Amino acid sequence: MPWERRIATQEDIRAIEQTPLDDRITESSTFDLVDNAAKRDPKGIAVSFQLKGTPKSKTYDWTFERFREEVTRAANLFHSLGARDKSSVALLLPNLPETLAGLFAGQTSSIVNPINPLLEPEQIASILRDADAKVLVTLKAFPKTDIAERAAEALALAPGVETVIEVDMLRYVTPPLSWIIPLIRPKVQATHKAKVLDWDKAMAGHPGDRLAFDMPTGGLDRVAAYFHTGGTTGDPKLAQHTVGGILYQAHAVNDGVFGTKDTILCCLPLFHCFGAYVMGSAASLNGGRLVLMTPAGFRGEGVIDNFWKLVEKYKVNFFMSVPTALAALNQKEVDADVSTLNYSVCGSAPLPVELFKQFESKTGIRILEGFGQTEATVVCSVNPPDGERKVGSVGFSLPYTQLAAMVIDGDGKLQRLCEPDEIGELCIAGPHVFPGYKEADKNRNVFVTDDAGEKWLRSGDLGRRDADDYFWITGRAKDLIIRGGHNIDPAEIEEALAGHEAVAMAGAIGQPDAHSGELPCAYVELVAGASATQDELLKFLEGKVERAAMPKQIEVLDELPKTAVGKVFKPDLRRLAITRIYDKALEDAGISSKVVEVREDKKRGLIARISKDEKTKQEDVDAVLGGFTRPWEWAD
Repeated sequence: MPWERRIATQEDIRAIEQTPLDDRITESSTFDLVDNAAKRDPKGIAVSFQLKGTPKSKTYDWTFERFREEVTRAANLFHSLGARDKSSVALLLPNLPETLAGLFAGQTSSIVNPINPLLEPEQIASILRDADAKVLVTLKAFPKTDIAERAAEALALAPGVETVIEVDMLRYVTPPLSWIIPLIRPKVQATHKAKVLDWDKAMAGHPGDRLAFDMPTGGLDRVAAYFHTGGTTGDPKLAQHTVGGILYQAHAVNDGVFGTKDTILCCLPLFHCFGAYVMGSAASLNGGRLVLMTPAGFRGEGVIDNFWKLVEKYKVNFFMSVPTALAALNQKEVDADVSTLNYSVCGSAPLPVELFKQFESKTGIRILEGFGQTEATVVCSVNPPDGERKVGSVGFSLPYTQLAAMVIDGDGKLQRLCEPDEIGELCIAGPHVFPGYKEADKNRNVFVTDDAGEKWLRSGDLGRRDADDYFWITGRAKDLIIRGGHNIDPAEIEEALAGHEAVAMAGAIGQPDAHSGELPCAYVELVAGASATQDELLKFLEGKVERAAMPKQIEVLDELPKTAVGKVFKPDLRRLAITRIYDKALEDAGISSKVVEVREDKKRGLIARISKDEKTKQEDVDAVLGGFTRPWEWAD
């Protein structure tokens, strides 16, 4: 049974929790979400897709009946190719209707393993090996994308993959490009031994009206998905998601936040659980329309420039966003009728308060900030859609979910729960918390156990609970800038810089310092057409941040480095800072060597690699760089 209405107060949450969760989640698999939606409204539009982000671009629609058929055929295909039991189906795809079908089909046959197509081939191969992938679904070679090339290189390093299924985007191209692309299609040199199949031809050989195999055993506790965390630096980790956790997310987000038969605009990647579950699974349960806007989402051609017109075209009710996307949209005039929009749910990283205020003032669209993470099958809390929103908070915990700020010692043991407004590490318990990483050796200090024996997931986020039970994220434990023992929250600097009219987005980190260990510095991306100097920005910060938090350096970048889901990617900012500081120290010492690369080591962190010539001696470099906490090594 669904929630009676969307959440407004804590009383609503308590009322919902009076009914046992088992009575609310009646599905036994994620396939049931698709099957039930097709039974309710077979001719309704389930998925829409545009190749380009312009209002006149052609729309490709799948009905719920068609969507169930595609999922069923794909599940039968995957199972026939050996994707069963503990073997997985990997998806290395952009946002396409076939990607969404593959997500549900992989969960139905065995385990689905979506992979970020922007990762390097070696990292993709590592994920394929760790996930015991027997089947890889990827893109057929296509202009302006190198996914096929990355897949071929990765497959050479992942011999366990037995079959590759290629999806051709040519089906979404109209003449005259559809005539030209086959002539200019890139040639991919493949050295792997996997069998290569065409998606359409392979699918045609399997029934779409029934599953030709018995559903995997294990019920709601069965692991149905691996979503990787990390991978951009260091070794990726595979978070295991259970059937029950995925179904809980669909119900909690749909019933507690959305409504019924809503049109949801998806511009976030489906290889991330925010896109896959908050939009994909919830949309099927919702019975509404999921609009996949270009293969690249927010980064797709024309999407940001035409965003409001696309909202008008599809009469969108909700869209999911991240702070970097809202910052880009904040620079665009609302040039269309967006009256159908109820609100946007924003997550993945803290939203600067100034950006929040500017966006709502300019667009009139309400933002609901939320909090989640891959290890909790994504969403854990959100500001109540029908209640008071506290700007800067991440709202209440979802029904049946427990959030708490805890004091945890250096050995990973719980000392006590925090008092209201006391900052601690946010920890999560509930039906969606994952059972652990697939790699057992990566589960150390992931959980903490309370006095009652209940296991809590450590989020790694610092936060607090206020007197009204709203939660606030105050930073990442690992992102704290520690200046001579003084803890500085980078969010304080980022919030203040976001208030400058020329600043679109800011990222603050600790740069190496031989005396204090770290000193704060910041990088900013400016609003299009705006200008600002370091001196102007430093003057603007005076009185807005504590004295110890004043950056020693503010650098303007054309664009801040970002992850595929739009977070500011701070490891790249740290690389820039290490290179700048170490090069300056070497130059001041009269040493000609320079930093040629800053690499990630999973045990030692970021390491500066230094060029070497005949005049450079080990002891000389040690004398200069030995005072910094970040290590160095000779480049090969």
